Amino acid sequence: MAFTLEQLRGFVTVAEELHFGRAAARLQMTQPPLSRQIQKLERVVGAQLLERDNRGVALTAAGAAFLVEARRLLTLADSAPELARRVSSGASGVVRIGFTAASAYGILGGLLNDLSRELPDVGVDLAEMVTREQVAGLLKEEIDLGLARPPFDEQAFGSRLLHREALLVAAPAGHRLLELGRPAAAPDLAAEPVIMHSPTKAKYFYDLVAGVVPIAAENTVHSVSQVLTMLWLVAAGRGVAFVPACAARLPIEGVAFVPLETPVPEPVELHLLWSRESKNPALWRALAALERRADNP
Repeated sequence: MAFTLEQLRGFVTVAEELHFGRAAARLQMTQPPLSRQIQKLERVVGAQLLERDNRGVALTAAGAAFLVEARRLLTLADSAPELARRVSSGASGVVRIGFTAASAYGILGGLLNDLSRELPDVGVDLAEMVTREQVAGLLKEEIDLGLARPPFDEQAFGSRLLHREALLVAAPAGHRLLELGRPAAAPDLAAEPVIMHSPTKAKYFYDLVAGVVPIAAENTVHSVSQVLTMLWLVAAGRGVAFVPACAARLPIEGVAFVPLETPVPEPVELHLLWSRESKNPALWRALAALERRADNP
């Protein structure tokens, strides 16, 4: 047997008035049914909540403790319909965002600021994931929005280009490539030891670099999936690496950058990615808000 909201409201009103008559008047009912409500509530709770005598009404220790929780439950009950309406309309709720590590260097913060300004009542949960993990997370409904690298299944996912940037060569300080006075080209890199992107965990960057600079297998000294790891290995003198321009924002001692000559000036793409089948109203509000910000930066 459980107590009802009417019983909670009756108890809270009596606790505030400390008088059954005044409480009944506030509730627009007579005193006998209010007394029965409190008695039923005490039976369900299994404790005496009010002391009654000829002088009036007082809260017991159990009643004082129960009053705090009763008020909290009533507040939740009163706000629940409005919250449900806000979530249904997308004005409230949560958007779960997956992002690549490199996107956090320059893009993610601005995007979160835009969402906060446009949708202050929508919460955001963040998860660092490579694109492959984001795609799986979207399909499993574990995230709502990705900041990912192409290509994508256009039937399953909606996407929008968010940012383009150049490719850079990261090299140890003092390296000869830094003295070229021009972008580094494929012939400049032919004999260099390379810290390469993983062909499985960082396939987008692996394919992008391999299409610009033929990397001999014997020149690949390490294969890693995270740009930050690449830069630490460059700082240790293990080789050079190919990184998106945003990586230059990371102040790692002993690493400097030179542009890489590419057929397209800014070949690195970052896209917003979402499931076309998403049932989260907050996602669609977030996408509309980001579209407005893109149109009116």
